[in-house]
Amino acid sequence: MGVLLTAAAIVAAVAVGVWAERRWPLGAGVAARRSLVLMLYVLLPPVIFFNLAASEIDVAHGVGLVLGIVAVSLAGLLAWWVASNILELPRYKTGAVICAVLSVNTGYLGYPLTVALLGHDQLSTAVLYDVLVTGPCLLLGAFAVGAAFGTKAGEGTRERVRAFFTRNPPLYAAVAGLLAPQALAPEVLVDFSQALVVAILPIGFFAVGATLAENAEHGDLPMPPPLTRPVSLVLISRLAVAPALLMLLAAPLIDLPAAYRLLSAMPSGLNSMVVAHAYGLDMEITAEAVTWSTAIVVAAALVSLLI
Repeated sequence: MGVLLTAAAIVAAVAVGVWAERRWPLGAGVAARRSLVLMLYVLLPPVIFFNLAASEIDVAHGVGLVLGIVAVSLAGLLAWWVASNILELPRYKTGAVICAVLSVNTGYLGYPLTVALLGHDQLSTAVLYDVLVTGPCLLLGAFAVGAAFGTKAGEGTRERVRAFFTRNPPLYAAVAGLLAPQALAPEVLVDFSQALVVAILPIGFFAVGATLAENAEHGDLPMPPPLTRPVSLVLISRLAVAPALLMLLAAPLIDLPAAYRLLSAMPSGLNSMVVAHAYGLDMEITAEAVTWSTAIVVAAALVSLLI
């Protein structure tokens, strides 16, 4: 049921975003960009802080978590090499491709899929992966890529380094959450922060729908959106290369938890759009990558539930 509700919410939010852009072209675009700012500065920091402060890290899963970070990083590195040397994309498009690989939807989609496909007892393992693999890949990896490749990050190394630190409030929330005692994260506030995750879904996919409609040529919006070479590169790197690398690296070392295998194959996260907007990466590539990868993973999950 959780997977069906999530899929329905995604479709509805994208449809509202498309409709709003068609009805109010200027207003919808502004609303989409403001919603991304809202996610970056208001919604994400408390979610990250309270969940990190309340988490209990199991050292037994440490090897798998480290390998998860290595696998995602290698997939992002491969995407960078192909985008730069084979596709010869400009920097702001290359950065969008890399961010869509590094930013993963292991939260609001990964959690219900874990429960539906693996059972409730695997949810705590999924939370560890989400916090300790997806978190660093987003806060250190994707934000750094945005600062390095974006058109709105300034000129020269000093300005881009400054942009990384000044436009990355979730990073400070993560550091504070790791340092804070569990007493600062009572259950009621953790529950509230997790409710914010639910709010992020419709807000984020509204922005996806509005962005897709805003970038459509001649007023036409094909659904599904065009499967361009940059988007195909994201799909291969995110949905195939990253999970394959994780299982390959883990095979001689550990029995990889099922939740890690599942979450390593999650789609590009909405946070890639937050990064793209904050630093000036290509929003069209990002929105199309989120749409395509999410559709593929949700469809695969529904088929798995039916079999």
